[in-house]
Amino acid sequence: MTAADASPLLSIRSLSVGYRGRRNHAAVIGADLDIRPGEIVALVGESGSGKSTIAHSILGVLPPAARITGGEIVFNGLPLHRLSEHEFSKLRGVALSLVPQDPARALNPVRTIGAQLAEALTLHRKTDRARLREECLRLLAEAGISDPEQRLGQYPHELSGGLLQRVLIAVAFACRPRLIIADEPTSALDVTVQKRILDHLDRLVAQHNTALLLITHDLAVAGDRADRIAVMQSGRIVEQGPAKTVLKEPRHPYTRRLLAAAPTLVSPRLVASRQLRSGRAAPPVLELRQLSRIYSSRRDGGKRTAVDKVSITVHRGHTVSLVGESGSGKTTTARMALRLLRPTSGRIILHGEDITDWSQKRLREIRPRFQFVQQNPSASLDSKMSVRQLIEEPLVIHRRGDRTSRRAEVERLLDDVGLPRNLSERRPAELSGGQRQRVAIARALALKPDLVVLDEPVASLDVSVQEQILRLLVRLQQEYDLAYLFISHDLAVVRQISDEIVVLHNGSVVEKGDVETVFARPTQPYTLQLIDSVPGSGGRTSRLIT
Repeated sequence: MTAADASPLLSIRSLSVGYRGRRNHAAVIGADLDIRPGEIVALVGESGSGKSTIAHSILGVLPPAARITGGEIVFNGLPLHRLSEHEFSKLRGVALSLVPQDPARALNPVRTIGAQLAEALTLHRKTDRARLREECLRLLAEAGISDPEQRLGQYPHELSGGLLQRVLIAVAFACRPRLIIADEPTSALDVTVQKRILDHLDRLVAQHNTALLLITHDLAVAGDRADRIAVMQSGRIVEQGPAKTVLKEPRHPYTRRLLAAAPTLVSPRLVASRQLRSGRAAPPVLELRQLSRIYSSRRDGGKRTAVDKVSITVHRGHTVSLVGESGSGKTTTARMALRLLRPTSGRIILHGEDITDWSQKRLREIRPRFQFVQQNPSASLDSKMSVRQLIEEPLVIHRRGDRTSRRAEVERLLDDVGLPRNLSERRPAELSGGQRQRVAIARALALKPDLVVLDEPVASLDVSVQEQILRLLVRLQQEYDLAYLFISHDLAVVRQISDEIVVLHNGSVVEKGDVETVFARPTQPYTLQLIDSVPGSGGRTSRLIT
């Protein structure tokens, strides 16, 4: 009997959840959803659509201001919507389990991996102390973690993001639950690590006949991994069905919009192929020549090469993208390009001038010519400042104009990045993720730079907001003739906006070339591995590109 033929393990009927406060808010409205043993169901939608609220309702961990206002949640015959906290505590970790999005927050930083895994076992299962270590080692190995003996004694900060996510998977499967909820388990991971994590989840689900509710905003991931997909918009499940049907024959306009916004390796590019203008007299905006950065370890006196002889040229009006996994040297290269880090060797040429050894005082004079947009605007924008103050601050620091002219310039920049002027007195916390990123871009453009370095600027955004920001970047580049150094691990995004791609691996350039050549005819196995790992290009079904 297949999963499709089995009776539902979890059945949600007409579920409604509301939040109390100054404005009563309906987060989930009349939701219906079934999940069967051995089945992967993907719940997709943008931030605020109600996905996580459904997950919290199933687990009985809704915040105090929220309550179930209607409907029912039945798990294996138990009415979860009626259970007390004491009754729920007997189910969590045993019958119901969670793989959260952020392992850095989910794991205790001052306890070893072994202690935290042992706690999950002893809390819910009577495990003999003599067998406890053996069981922990088995779970780590089952989660695909190499050298589990070493990992047991390590702390979370000593492990990579991919390894931490595997630890959370080991904790979730420790007591062999019947239903696991994975809430954006790979959104912050590189494509190759993401593929390995999802492959392993697939194997564990099949091996243990576990039901998996996969919460994601990434339709490509849902298409690769899910048996069925449910699409949420504004608290309602607007469409659901077999994954192939939903992706190939979407009925609801919202699903069609999400699919149109989701970048894949066959999506139309946002920029046409651009050739460098011949005979140009002006030098490149930025040249990195044989740039290296070596770190010395105080602990053992050893040395680690973070970047090794990287050479990149960025011309006006063009985009060069740095791609590679975490630890490949992308961000270190970008920080050296901005002279936020001094290279160990090599040269940094800006507009034909060698700025490698310039003093901070001299660099301050040219800082307006190159600006930085970071991945997380929530962290990079001062939470106490208004939108107007944030955009105006670079003008104040560099003494550009008077108060009246600066106010006019802020309004023009708000118009340029597509933000209503009436948002100018709001704080970052009052804005959506996409709006905050637009503020960060406006702030970067305030000084009219020639070069903008963008470090994963759309990695944490929903696909529709991501598309808006990418289109905005393309438009602003055309209007201002900007040079972009774009850093990303998402090759589908990079393909849409880049002229040239530089592939980094272990700090070295392993491949570079124009975007169409690199994607059509990669010459290096590592590049091919990155391309094959992009959701929608492989996985279980390749539903998005076949």
